[in-house]
Amino acid sequence: MPVDFWSTQAMDEKLLAELGLADREELLCEFGVDLRYIEGPRYIGPTLEVEPDGIQYDLWGVPRKKTVIAREGWQQWYWEVVRHPLADCQTAADVAAYEGWPAPDWFDYSVISQQCAACGEACVVFEGDRLNRIAQLKPAMYLRGFAQILMDMLLAPELFEAIIAHLCDFYLEYERRILETAQGEIDLLMTGDDFGTQDGPMISVADWRKWLKPGLAAFIELAHHYDVPVMHHTCGAIVEFIPDFIDAGLDVLQSLQPAVRGMDHDRIKQEFGRYLAFQGGMSVQTTLPRGTAEEVREQVKRLFETMKPDGGFIAGTSHKIQADTPVENVLALIEAYHEFGAYG
Repeated sequence: MPVDFWSTQAMDEKLLAELGLADREELLCEFGVDLRYIEGPRYIGPTLEVEPDGIQYDLWGVPRKKTVIAREGWQQWYWEVVRHPLADCQTAADVAAYEGWPAPDWFDYSVISQQCAACGEACVVFEGDRLNRIAQLKPAMYLRGFAQILMDMLLAPELFEAIIAHLCDFYLEYERRILETAQGEIDLLMTGDDFGTQDGPMISVADWRKWLKPGLAAFIELAHHYDVPVMHHTCGAIVEFIPDFIDAGLDVLQSLQPAVRGMDHDRIKQEFGRYLAFQGGMSVQTTLPRGTAEEVREQVKRLFETMKPDGGFIAGTSHKIQADTPVENVLALIEAYHEFGAYG
């Protein structure tokens, strides 16, 4: 069974220190991981602003501040949104007038071939960095605000449509240039957009189908034009969306977040395993950070008993393993992957 490994930089540092390894690539080789995620094109656009207090502006003109979470023995950091630059927009014309829209020309795509070559025999995945992953709803939330963009969908549809159109236009050309430059060396294209909460879909299936399915289908269709399958990441309880994911042509669904409403792995495998491959399923919320090594091993065993038959499954976690996870649990995870993942 193919093995993937998602972890934060802080978790990597704990593992490297424990195992006496030099870098993440050594760690992935030690763990027998089959997938490698490339950085993708190098940003060469206008200088991104940094304010004196450390606030940094991302590609979309969204200001972010580094937030550090520190506990005994570890610390971890995230770039949290400070302001939403489109928060005051009232019309589609206001959206069009925003001066922060990026251009595909702001990237050097020539570095992709070298990145692919450095992966050797591993499966090459293009994901992009976490703040510039091919998506629609998530960057719209950064630009407009989480609650506001959801209200726009119902109360200001022309404004919502304008934002999504700008995002899709950029990402389709960005994606096209990446795949064109890669010349067949990318094995899997990853998109990422969260559509679920712990308790259910973030929006109704009807609204998702109307507003977001066309964009996702376009991303997938473009990748398939270059013979590249697509893996989509979404957290949460999203089982209601799976038939539409299949209809849009999706190849791999990630992350199969456990312990959220409706995400029963047995049902998902039985109903949709003929049409989709899957990645993920191991909890980074409960078992890995708070369970024992034996509980980790048992969850892997149960997960594989469900997802392994007839193939179509990549071993992985529901999201990045966080720094609060005991090293022994990560080692138990990897050992169980290889113990229970063999066919034959």
